[in-house]
Amino acid sequence: MAMTHTHNNLIHTISLSLLIFSSSLTLTTSQSSVCRTSCGDIPIKYPFGIDDGCGSPYYRHIFACSSSGKLELRTPSGRYPVRNVSYADPHVVVTDPFMWSCEDGERFRPTRPFSLDSSTHFKLSPQNEYMFFNCSEDNVIIQPKPIFCEHFPEHCDSSCDSASYLCRHLPGCSFALPRSTCCSYYPKATESLRLMLKYCTSYASVYWKNVGAPMPYDQVPEYGIRVDFDIPVTTRCLQCQDPLKGGGTCGFDTLNQSFMCLCKDGNSTTHCKDYDIARHNRRVHVIAGTVTGFSVAGAFGIGAAVWYLKKVRAKAPVTCGVQSNENRLF
Repeated sequence: MAMTHTHNNLIHTISLSLLIFSSSLTLTTSQSSVCRTSCGDIPIKYPFGIDDGCGSPYYRHIFACSSSGKLELRTPSGRYPVRNVSYADPHVVVTDPFMWSCEDGERFRPTRPFSLDSSTHFKLSPQNEYMFFNCSEDNVIIQPKPIFCEHFPEHCDSSCDSASYLCRHLPGCSFALPRSTCCSYYPKATESLRLMLKYCTSYASVYWKNVGAPMPYDQVPEYGIRVDFDIPVTTRCLQCQDPLKGGGTCGFDTLNQSFMCLCKDGNSTTHCKDYDIARHNRRVHVIAGTVTGFSVAGAFGIGAAVWYLKKVRAKAPVTCGVQSNENRLF
């Protein structure tokens, strides 16, 4: 009986070791590909990454690239298709499938407010302008504003402008909305958008796109939501990217989110020509860009352990038990 108890403890210890080792190996292998530099036709550069461990940890799990090559932004209110990303003028433009479009005419579909995670380095761009339709005048202050307010909204009150340029010239539409009311508003936060939609039927977001033409024709309205972002610049990342020092990719350790320079031959805490790259290449941490070697001794050790498990189990008495996801071995 004591021998059986000892065997069971030994089996449990070896099984647990195998489970931990195999999990680490699987995770490391799944993260061993080089950081992808694009999703469809949209370039992916620092501080972003679509593979875990790439880019800045401030934007971890923010973007997803679908199997069809479509980039999406994850927010608390859902996943939104990304139209474009600018790194020179740091911003992302997303589309909200739930907001009103010209094709809807006066058919206003149920919508939901776009929101951002306040813990991220994203914020709504001041170049956004929102049109709200059929708002309740009992709850929303609707009144015409002078043209001055269209260029300097921060110096005007918070009423919804019923005489705005956008409501008078719906972008991309060849018609007006005779049976519906429209007013425009510059929300300073996503909470303002959420509050407005409590009392309005629908909304449409328009951002003023810079086209490089002489003023006052340097901006044109386009449908979409512009989200500005910060690019955290660090000395370590600049050294990592320096071509003279190996031209690595800035990333991070997925276990503790500390900085890592991802290189072809392994990872480093500084740059790709640092002497400690071999030491980091042997680490088991799940880092994108890491190629972990599977030694012959390791393979032999696992093979021996599996053989021993089979031998002991063949001699052990049959017992009743339930295999669950928590104790599953294979």
